[in-house]
Amino acid sequence: MTFRTLISTDELTAILGTARLVVVDCRFSQADKAGGRTTHAESHIPGAVYAHLDEDLAAPMTADRSGGRHPLPTPEVFAATLSAWGIDNQTQVVAYDDGPGAMAARFWWMVRWLGHEAVAVLDGGWAAWQRENRPAESSTPAPSPAQFTPHPRPELVVNADSALQYTASGGALLIDARAADRFRGENETLDPVGGHIPGATNYFYGQNLADGRFRSREELAQRFHALLGQRPTAEVIHYCGSGVTACHNLLAMEHAGLGLARLYPGSWSDWISDPGRPRA
Repeated sequence: MTFRTLISTDELTAILGTARLVVVDCRFSQADKAGGRTTHAESHIPGAVYAHLDEDLAAPMTADRSGGRHPLPTPEVFAATLSAWGIDNQTQVVAYDDGPGAMAARFWWMVRWLGHEAVAVLDGGWAAWQRENRPAESSTPAPSPAQFTPHPRPELVVNADSALQYTASGGALLIDARAADRFRGENETLDPVGGHIPGATNYFYGQNLADGRFRSREELAQRFHALLGQRPTAEVIHYCGSGVTACHNLLAMEHAGLGLARLYPGSWSDWISDPGRPRA
């Protein structure tokens, strides 16, 4: 069986230790950027490798902040990272984190962006795994390198110019995944300017969850249908502060059976790097 969106703790336990499985620990905190690696060394799902948001799931931020706080690495660079972790084009990949799933969803989306379908996020993450007394270990043996060949899907990515064009023409629905206060331009602590892209709709990614796990497919479909109306998924663009939490909404839509929408990876932090772009 191939897992393409979410995998339960029971399902992951059943396939742990099998061939063609790689588990990726994406725990990360903006408040303590080294903390995820530290907690991984202390305890993690058996066999898991560690993915650092800034170092592995993003390229270095540019001096002028164009591309945002977490620019995408090139497909070749990320493919090399996956290869070093023992992931090839036949591997079932499972990602998890210790929060609401946004870091793991970023990894999930990036793997899908490279054309690999067999990737899923652990529903409930590390918190559920620990709460249920699932197996864990502290040893970190080096993975056996593999060869991952990327098959990029550029149609899943939108840049600032395209987002501006779509906004001006009404040709797409932009969904902002940040909390409502940041969408309104209040309590902004991560970016130097608050606000949102004019014309965008706000849907906080945390609403995808109930008691730490994703809502049912049916409930998620109902929620996103209410946002989309008659628009097809191909006309939906997700963004957030830096292209991370937006992936949570992308995962939720895909899990609900609505297909894979597009991501503006640079998001708000890239948008405001050009003072000429409109702001709301």
